Amino acid sequence: MPKHVRLISLLMVCSLWSMPKAANAQALIPHTLQLDATKLEKQGLSLAQEAAQLAQFQQVELALPRARLASQLAPGNDKVWLLLGGLQLQTKEFDGAIASLKKAQSLNPKNGDILFALGSANFQQKNYQAAVVNYQDGLKLKPNDPEGLFDLGNAYYLLGKLPDAIAQYDKAISQDKKFWPALNNIGLINYEQGNIPEAIKRWQSAVTLEKQAAEPLLALAVALYTKGDRQQGLTLGEAALRIDSRYANLNFLKENLWGDRLLSDTKKFLELPRIQAAIQQRENSSSAPTLRKQPTQ
Repeated sequence: MPKHVRLISLLMVCSLWSMPKAANAQALIPHTLQLDATKLEKQGLSLAQEAAQLAQFQQVELALPRARLASQLAPGNDKVWLLLGGLQLQTKEFDGAIASLKKAQSLNPKNGDILFALGSANFQQKNYQAAVVNYQDGLKLKPNDPEGLFDLGNAYYLLGKLPDAIAQYDKAISQDKKFWPALNNIGLINYEQGNIPEAIKRWQSAVTLEKQAAEPLLALAVALYTKGDRQQGLTLGEAALRIDSRYANLNFLKENLWGDRLLSDTKKFLELPRIQAAIQQRENSSSAPTLRKQPTQ
């Protein structure tokens, strides 16, 4: 799975659906003016809810204009600005995302998700030290957040602070025993350090937790094949590529934090005739047109 983009939290998105209604007009304020403001805010929250629903189905281009308008109609709601900033992150509008997220932070300084999202903005722009600060600040507010711990681990990883990275991954696992991406990334570090048996152990654990996780399955396949267990390596490699053929792309693997040693071994593995045949078969099945069933005569 991609490591460096913290998508909008599903819990945060769902929370938009149950936002409290705007307060009723106060006695000392002209009723008609307050009613108009209330209607505008309600419209803004309704648009935010629509945007959140679209975001869940990866309809970002449709969600974004709704979120922009929602932020204008309900400018005092930090969740709306967080939603907008998250969508802007996904479309790589980094300057806009940071502005939206800082607006959200000014409205609610105690929301750790905002700091995690700011960390993602800096991470994606390769400003890893700033990302570390954001993630650390977010974890002060949400110290047991496994994704926040995982994100901080990734930032340390790319700063070359590998013991610190492993420590954060271990903390993520301690908070969520089924958080297989942290196990996977510890395996990536182990492999680069030459500790192949430990890397294999980590990837085996990750695959046990999530059988449809193509990444640890392919990494395990490469490691097993390279150490001499060729038949099992090939079988697992074919299975991984059937799940997700993107992992046959070395650039995609590098984006997912695969190191030089593992990339080198994976390149050799992907060039094997049996793996090439599996890749070709997957590509053919993906591009084949769906045949319409002929009516019975």
